[in-house]
Amino acid sequence: MSTRRVSTRLLLLIGGGLAALLASVAFAVTIGPADISTADVWAAVTAHLGLGESTLPPLRDGIVWNLRMPRTLLAAVCGAGLALCGAVMQSLLRNPLADPFVLGVSSGASTGAVTVVVLGVGGGAVSLSAGAFTGALLSFGLVLVLSHSLGGSTDRVVLSGVAVMQMFSALTSFIVLTSADADTTRAVLFWLLGSLTGAGWGDVLLGTAVLAAVLVVCLGYARTLDAFAFGEEAAAALGVRVARTRLVLLCATALLTATLVSSAGAIGFVGLVLPHATRALTGPGHARLLPVTALAGAVFLVWVDTAARTVIDPQEVPVGVVTSLIGVPAFVAVLYRGRRKA
Repeated sequence: MSTRRVSTRLLLLIGGGLAALLASVAFAVTIGPADISTADVWAAVTAHLGLGESTLPPLRDGIVWNLRMPRTLLAAVCGAGLALCGAVMQSLLRNPLADPFVLGVSSGASTGAVTVVVLGVGGGAVSLSAGAFTGALLSFGLVLVLSHSLGGSTDRVVLSGVAVMQMFSALTSFIVLTSADADTTRAVLFWLLGSLTGAGWGDVLLGTAVLAAVLVVCLGYARTLDAFAFGEEAAAALGVRVARTRLVLLCATALLTATLVSSAGAIGFVGLVLPHATRALTGPGHARLLPVTALAGAVFLVWVDTAARTVIDPQEVPVGVVTSLIGVPAFVAVLYRGRRKA
């Protein structure tokens, strides 16, 4: 396939992905108990961006701008970020089962969150998100130290992540079982399973900024990630500084994952399944794979969150539960497809 045809296909995929994302966000905001139209969404958005005057009553304007729009955009940011991290981790660690949580970030975030909510660490001055972010960074730091002391190879990174993940999961369970009452346990469990309830514009802006920075870093290492497909020794022979590259990309993906988990909890299977699905469209080249995977993850999670908050209305299902229900059969299908190709 010529370079020109590849570039054209990439532009079409990105253009189609952006169009699908914009349409998904616009339509998802209209879905809910309150009757909101796409015209209402457009009126609220243009008014708040200073492009016109709002014609909506304050209540409807608040539903669009303060409730549904930040939640839907945070879903898009989380989906894009988790899918991007999954694609990078699978290539960097040469493990098709790798996902953004393989470094123990989600387990550390869970421990940090329950430490704040259940034990009251911080005396109310520390938010759940801040506690989760701190716990995520602590767990990642432990993984780096442990894997480095064991030799720093790819399999040691994965094994260190598994060990740290199990340790923090046990700590989380211990804290909840020994210190939480029934109401607190329910609230914590809902967050641990992934929830976009209470999303605000601060979460959206922070997540978008970190996502954009990490995407730029990862795209800068796209050719290096292509070289990792042939193994670390082959990559080193091609002039890749393996240890430095691994450290930079692990830190970048861990930072993005920690930011997203601190806002939305642990949303599983997005980073595991989406990279496999988009490789069928883009091929293995990371300059094409990474942006398309991010867009696919954004569109996917927008619709998953929409289903999570409406399918059994007025109750809400944790979004992580829905992604798992969809992700498991999708991943099995990917495995069978890979088996047929082999």
